[in-house]
Amino acid sequence: MTRLRKMMLEELQRRNYAEITIRHYIRAVEDFSRRFKRPPDCLGPRHIREYQAELLHERKLSPGTVTTRLAALRFLYIKTLKKAWNIQETPYPKKRHRLPTILSPEEVAQLIDAARTPYQRILLMTLYATGVRRTELARLKVSDIDSQRMVIHIQGGKGRRDRDVMLSPKLLEALRHYWRGLKRKPSTWLFPNHRRTDTPIDSKVIWYTCRQAARRAGLKKNVHPHTLRHCFATHLLEAGADLRRIQILLGPHDLKETTIYLHVSQRHLHATPSPLDALKLKDDSLRDA
Repeated sequence: MTRLRKMMLEELQRRNYAEITIRHYIRAVEDFSRRFKRPPDCLGPRHIREYQAELLHERKLSPGTVTTRLAALRFLYIKTLKKAWNIQETPYPKKRHRLPTILSPEEVAQLIDAARTPYQRILLMTLYATGVRRTELARLKVSDIDSQRMVIHIQGGKGRRDRDVMLSPKLLEALRHYWRGLKRKPSTWLFPNHRRTDTPIDSKVIWYTCRQAARRAGLKKNVHPHTLRHCFATHLLEAGADLRRIQILLGPHDLKETTIYLHVSQRHLHATPSPLDALKLKDDSLRDA
């Protein structure tokens, strides 16, 4: 690691950034430097604009990914190099707001039942039962399971915030069955790395587990771990839970982020009939006859 990247790493850690954010930021700076074959402190606004255009138009990266890359460079120049940054010259690309993919409860059951191993099955069950992110799932500790209060403690979630989520009785039973089946009981991580039990599972394993189960289940929708988080929230909303409660369970910063589930909840979509249903059309009498 170069001296400059080491300085940036120390600055990120000093400001208590999440580990996954640190990895993304460091990789973004490394990619930027490789693109121009020069250290970042020798590059300027013109190079940043060229890099942004290449990410969007040539590499075809999503606006969200490009924004993360630019945020990494902005941190480097402002916080590490103490240089000025003109946001007008390198504006963040506008994100396209898409509705999330939602599985029906029956499709979620198909997905879980299609897991190849008991280990993969419990990963999928925990994702859906709690609505946690895959990075939060990977770093769950044995001590986070509180069966007395029937909650799971999520420590150091997004934004370094702790929160509690419900512990389903069915999930607790499944976790106990999973625990009894382990030959080597881990001392720290609930879902340890198979090769080294003193380290947590890689979050990529969770991603592949979800994708493989979706293929085995024959689901045509684009399913990934975050899909189960969306399903968790939507199915709670359809069961009568209020948005504020769902927001607390999910842990986002803004209630606006949670209102997206109003757009995909069948209960809310069908609560008000279409105005077409109130019209008396001439063809209606013909069909009735």
